[in-house]
Parts: sequence; C-alpha cells; structure tokens
Amino acid sequence: MKFYKNIIETIGNTPLVKLNKVVETDALVLAKVETFNPGHSIKDRMALKMIEDAEKDGRLKPGGTIIEGTSGNTGMGLALVAIQKGYKCIFVMPDKQSKEKMDILRAVGAEVVVCPTDVPPESKLSYYSVAKRLTKETPNAWYVNQYDNLSNTVAHYESTGPEIWKQTNGKITHLVVGVGTGGTICGSGKYLKEQNPNIKIFGIDAYGSVFKKYHETGEFDKNEIYPYITEGIGEDILPKNVDFSLIDHFEKVKDKEGAIMARRLAREEGILVGYSAGSAVAGINQLKAKFTKEDVVVVIFHDHGSRYVGKLFNDDWMREQNFL
Repeated sequence: MKFYKNIIETIGNTPLVKLNKVVETDALVLAKVETFNPGHSIKDRMALKMIEDAEKDGRLKPGGTIIEGTSGNTGMGLALVAIQKGYKCIFVMPDKQSKEKMDILRAVGAEVVVCPTDVPPESKLSYYSVAKRLTKETPNAWYVNQYDNLSNTVAHYESTGPEIWKQTNGKITHLVVGVGTGGTICGSGKYLKEQNPNIKIFGIDAYGSVFKKYHETGEFDKNEIYPYITEGIGEDILPKNVDFSLIDHFEKVKDKEGAIMARRLAREEGILVGYSAGSAVAGINQLKAKFTKEDVVVVIFHDHGSRYVGKLFNDDWMREQNFL
C-alpha cells in the first residue's frame, strides 16, 4: 500500500506547467504551480521548516501557541503543521486581506486577529506590533516572524530550488518570483545560482513597496510607500530574508495588470491562481525584451485563486477598483 502518514508529508514536489496562451515571449515559460501543496500555497514549505527548526532549538515547546502576522497563506501552512504536532495558533492579519483567507484560517482551528492596513509598521496597531504584543501576553508562545526568520529562506534552498533545477534538467535560465518576505526568491535563487551563476533572478514588486528603489539605489525611501491593492508581494519594511545581492532585477507591476492577468490565467490556461501569480506573469510580459527563444523561464505561482473569489474573480469588485 502506498500512502502518506499525514497531510504534511505531501508538501513539495509540485509540477512545472508550460504556459501556452498568456505569455508574450518565444521563451519556454514554465509555472511552478505551488497550489498542489496541501495548504494550496508555497508557504507550506517554510511553515514546516520554521516549526521544525524552532522545535529543535527549543523556541517552540510542546503544547505551545504559534503566533504570526500573516496574509493568510503562511497561517494556513502553520495551522496544518500545528494540527499534526499539537500546537495552538493565533494569526494577526491586515484588514485588506480577503475574507476567504480569514475564514479558511478559522476553519483549520486558528484564532484570527484583524488589524488596520493603513498604519506604519512601527504603529501599535500594525500587524507586526500586535503579533509581538500577543506573544508577550500569551504563555508558552512562539512568534514565528516569517520576515526575519531565516528558516524561511532555507526551506526554499533545500526544496524549491533543487526541485526546479531537477525538473528543468539544469536548463533554467531565468527565475521570476513575486517578492514579499523574500524567502522563496532568495532560497531558490541562491541554490540555482550555485548550480549556474548565469541564471538570472527577477523579483516582481508592487507599486507602493520599497524593494525596487532600495535594490537600485540603496535608499530606503518612505515616499515609495503607499497603500496598494495587490496581495502577497511588496513590503513597507526590509525583511532579513531578502538578500538583494541575489536578485538581478526588480520589476514593478500595477495592481490592475496583476488582477487582469490572474483572471486570464484562469480563463485561458485553466490555472486558478492568486494575485501574485498574475503579477508575476504580467511582469514577464513587461520584461519580454530580456528573453530569447532559447531561454527557459520558471515563474512561481504562489497560491490558489480560491482565496480571491470575492475579489479578483468577482466582477463587481473588479469594477469598484476600475479594473474592468
């Protein structure tokens, strides 16, 4: 009999799928479809790694409570692992996140605390600050901090990067990834550049985020920060998991372009994925001059479109944003 002992054993080994209709380049563009993970996103990989590492060094003790600021996907991954290992979860989310994401976390037994989006990170009300405060107030609690927890990057160095290298038979020329915490792009990118230093690593950023300007000038410009609609990429902080030296270029994609491309992926490729996947493919089309026919471009599809049915895949919401 062939079976898995529990659901977390199914994390990883996701397929590479050729994009046939939505890309505007002759290069071979392959999507690493991370929705095949049990929590329907790439964050399952780092959730498992961060918990295992915290258990090993004693930060997370038996019967403990896991606390994290999450836009939903990391929370889902942490919750699935916590269920198997007997931990409680409290997740702090910004209010711009879709209601589906909050409901899904509650469905897997987590407590969800909602905070305002439009406050600076140092505010007492920001989801970073609230997560830290709850950790102090909760006995036997561990604050995950996916932004600065380097186990996040290690997870992708150990799994995502090697999988891509093997699946492309070492022929990958470009990796394109939406950047949030930085774990996916830097872990995978580090592994791939160690195999072949000529591989180019392109980060997809949002308008309203600090990454692109910081990467190009070394300046952390607060004027670059303003509220935006895109979910899952961009930041108003510099996470420790972002190693800017590994990233060859940042491309900013507008909220509207990412949303429209996510809808096109569903309708034209039959791949129902989230906002960051739409932004990443829109970014590839913006960067098409950088690719040749011989190139093999791998793009990460981080999460599932079911998280966004009330937004991206809802015509009324799209019209409210003037996207339709």
